[in-house]
Amino acid sequence: MNFNQEIKSNTLILHISGDLIGEDNGVQLVEAVNEAISHKVMTCIIDISELRYINSSGIGVLITLLTKFRNKGGEVYLMRPSESVKKLLVITKLNAIFQVIQSEEEIIKTAH
Repeated sequence: MNFNQEIKSNTLILHISGDLIGEDNGVQLVEAVNEAISHKVMTCIIDISELRYINSSGIGVLITLLTKFRNKGGEVYLMRPSESVKKLLVITKLNAIFQVIQSEEEIIKTAH
């Protein structure tokens, strides 16, 4: 897994590519989120358009990120999931927990 991050209009945007299988990758994502939250960032968009594969540990990482933001009154959005990831979100019922968006502008306009 590779990821990069940016902050726009007080929104953390994480771009994830490759395979999200937890372990070290998950730790790096959680550290990035903790840093953003410490700077009062309340919204996170996770661009998963280039995510090829996610296993149960990767799902756990996404839930951890969501929990961290919601515990501070924030929100996490998943952006542009592939068809296979969309199916996984439905099977695991995570589509009822995460809001799925098609563009970051949908959220950034309303964030501030």
